[in-house]
Amino acid sequence: MPNLFTKVEMPAISSEILHSDKIMLMGSCFADNIGERLKSAKFNCLANPFGTLYNPLSISQALRQVISGRIYSEGDEELFRGNDGLWHSWMHHSRFSSADMSECISTINSSISKASFQLKDIDKLIITFGSSWVYRLKRNGSVVANCHKQNDKLFNRERLTPEEIVSEWNTLVSELKTMSPKLEIIFTVSPIRHRKDGFHANQLSKAGLLLAVDSICSSNSSFCSYFPAYEIMMDELRDYRFYADDMLHPSSIAVDYIWELFSGCFFSPSTVKLSDECRAIQTALAHKPFAPESEAYEKFIQNTKNKIIKLTENHPYINMDEELSLCNTRLNK
Repeated sequence: MPNLFTKVEMPAISSEILHSDKIMLMGSCFADNIGERLKSAKFNCLANPFGTLYNPLSISQALRQVISGRIYSEGDEELFRGNDGLWHSWMHHSRFSSADMSECISTINSSISKASFQLKDIDKLIITFGSSWVYRLKRNGSVVANCHKQNDKLFNRERLTPEEIVSEWNTLVSELKTMSPKLEIIFTVSPIRHRKDGFHANQLSKAGLLLAVDSICSSNSSFCSYFPAYEIMMDELRDYRFYADDMLHPSSIAVDYIWELFSGCFFSPSTVKLSDECRAIQTALAHKPFAPESEAYEKFIQNTKNKIIKLTENHPYINMDEELSLCNTRLNK
């Protein structure tokens, strides 16, 4: 039987991700996908405190604001009222936008505060670059993280060079390492294609990101590594069966496959086992009982509660308060 697809060689990773680690993810929606799976496996992680970010400069700016504990206030140049009547931030995803300016500011500051607290004692930082293309405001030259569907005439569009990305990020990772000596950084490049850039321009964009990440990791090889999510999607999963309906984003099957390879790289067998135990508890609680008032179901929930108590006693860094509360609610009906 011939080999019907090319297999991407996984890197030799010396770093291991543990449930006891504090993890932060920043970048494109691929960071959200991996973050959701880490959270479901009960890792202590915070994903995209500024919302989805795509270009390396906006990600670095966001991290610098987290480092400084930036506090937004009325009149800040990043805040504006859009054509839709909502208040937006040029630095944030639209999930922070609101018709009420004070609510927008409060949501932003709360998220930065939480991220700043996490970053002070962080173990792993996972960065996903999505695009080399940036949009600069003509009025001040600042790079925006999100255009919020504002008029194109407000922006100049340009593509970052690998050298610009490397210069910014080599400085930033050095600052991060000084702040947290135990920090390890994992870089990825998002496999999601940006059709609005044009397919040729998207390829040039991804090439720039790949060159930049390779240089950053080579210069900081003791604590920076690269996981080939882009290559897995492009080479192993190049069939449209592995794409969502828009033919641009990976399907859930593709994300699951990449997640399995990610787990294989960074998880030990004991970490995989613990993740499975956490998911088994969540699956048990998601089960819809045929007879919720029955003695058998009460016993089932009590057994699940006992598993939660035992698991958290053995692994106190795992938070299953929500699951425990749900058990107590169902037992006290």
